[in-house]
Amino acid sequence: MDLPTLPTNTLDSLDNTDTYVAPNNKAFLADSDVPNTSVLNNAELAQSTAENSSQKIDPNAIILAEALTDKAISWQIHNCKIIKKTVTQDLPLPFLYHYDSLDDAVKKTHPLTPTLLTQFNTSMTASQAAKLIGIEEALLSRPWHVKVIGSLVVFSEALQLAVRLHWTNTGKETQQIYTKNEADAITIAFKDWQFFGRVDVLYKNDKQTLISIDEQSRSTEEPLTESLLTIDASSDYQQLLNTHALAVIVRLEADKAELPWFDKAILERIE
Repeated sequence: MDLPTLPTNTLDSLDNTDTYVAPNNKAFLADSDVPNTSVLNNAELAQSTAENSSQKIDPNAIILAEALTDKAISWQIHNCKIIKKTVTQDLPLPFLYHYDSLDDAVKKTHPLTPTLLTQFNTSMTASQAAKLIGIEEALLSRPWHVKVIGSLVVFSEALQLAVRLHWTNTGKETQQIYTKNEADAITIAFKDWQFFGRVDVLYKNDKQTLISIDEQSRSTEEPLTESLLTIDASSDYQQLLNTHALAVIVRLEADKAELPWFDKAILERIE
């Protein structure tokens, strides 16, 4: 059944309940692990962007980044999962990190020597660092190395729009957390989680235009040149161009505190 066209000014009237309940309409959502889920490549999307850059924005169009951050829309989270998880105390660190973790009293009895200074940027385990300094390993503080990467799908049944996003606790190889137990380390690491990477869009409403605007490449003289992308209705996920993916992520990060369903879903998954 075709969904009615929803002008932008009607979005405020949408109910914002049951934001964490997965839908029964499985045919609408395409899971990231389904083999036949296709993604348009960047060349195809670049051509689409060029063709649409000279067009005016439809006043009834859905603007992707604005819709995703609209609290009046009944957004729900589906398939929030962990893709990769590293939580360990056994990874090597530059020697300077090990030495800096020592108490001042230990540093006084084991001051830096020319030999130790030459090892400052050498990666090593706590055991190796302790042997190099000439102390017991227990005197060194061993941080937890935390790196979790995950994905989720946020969707609106009314808009027939789903967006697959990726999240992590750090853009570094790992985040070092100095705490006693693993659970506390993960909690601390995810106090400031972030979206990153690719963004995939699944849009099934052929009655209303969906567009993405890359504000960073938008100029005042030619506001639509290379900044407007029309996302056609499709039964498959479409990967956004990197610039448009970044524009969506920047907007989500700016408004993240006002979008608690993301935080709730991710924190429940990592616990």
